[in-house]
Amino acid sequence: MEPEAARGATRSTGQGTATAAAQSLERRLAELREQVEAALRHWLLPAGEEIVPQLQAACEYAVLGGGKRLRPVVTLLVAHACGGRVEAALAAGAALELVHCYSLVHDDLPAMDDDDFRRGRPTCHKVYGDAIAILAGDALLTRAFEVVALGCDRAIVPEAVRELAHAAGVAGMVNGQAGDLLGEGQQPTEERVRWIHLRKTAAMFRAAATLGARCAGAAPELVAAAGRFGETLGLAFQVVDDLLGKSGDPSRTGKPVGKDDERGKLTYPAALGEAAARRRAAELTARARQEAEAFPQPAELAQLALGLQERLA
Repeated sequence: MEPEAARGATRSTGQGTATAAAQSLERRLAELREQVEAALRHWLLPAGEEIVPQLQAACEYAVLGGGKRLRPVVTLLVAHACGGRVEAALAAGAALELVHCYSLVHDDLPAMDDDDFRRGRPTCHKVYGDAIAILAGDALLTRAFEVVALGCDRAIVPEAVRELAHAAGVAGMVNGQAGDLLGEGQQPTEERVRWIHLRKTAAMFRAAATLGARCAGAAPELVAAAGRFGETLGLAFQVVDDLLGKSGDPSRTGKPVGKDDERGKLTYPAALGEAAARRRAAELTARARQEAEAFPQPAELAQLALGLQERLA
């Protein structure tokens, strides 16, 4: 039997390796976020156009006010994992983030989720009014497709446009948001919650991953594998987000805690209970890490999936 001292040393070594990997990924994510921020500043508004100042300010407020930038980071990491250049995926990543920011602006409106705070500060409509916030969201959504057309390799533009439109549109995120709104107050079941978030959340993560693979020139089977990874990662992210929305720290999440319960939202904790939702997050994280093994360079994606779950720590 292994002596206790040796077992302790083994545990210590394992913990040290895990900590080093996490720290290395965090440095990498910080570098990628800087690149995403630069790309967003570059692509946010078309050069040389005279834009109504209030509209321009609202767009800048919605996009350049911080955030995890997780979806474009997934795009960049998948491009790298497929053997491609991160720089080749920056326009696609920026386009995804523009769509995401548009969705937040519209979701926060009084007619939708009616939120007053986002990322630790007043929401766009609280600063600029409902009408300008709606127009800013419209501008960000349409600009995203212009960015794909102008910034991505011409060979992938048709598929990139199709995938982004499908993920964001009537079959994807918009569909999921409709299900989310109309589901308020209904009996929560995991089947209902999963249906909503396959569309509202996971569809955009799937697009983030497949666009990264396409920007890297990946073969069709690797693009498909990227889609599976992105979808699983998106579901894992949503379970964790639901848990943080129920009992997280508002100073870390940037939004009020407990509002989903107040509105009777269909969430994973409501459907499963907190303990079972935590187990589901762990299962989805493990699946995402396994699916990352399909990539030629899987380490960063596997560590990213683990890091999302560790937000619950």
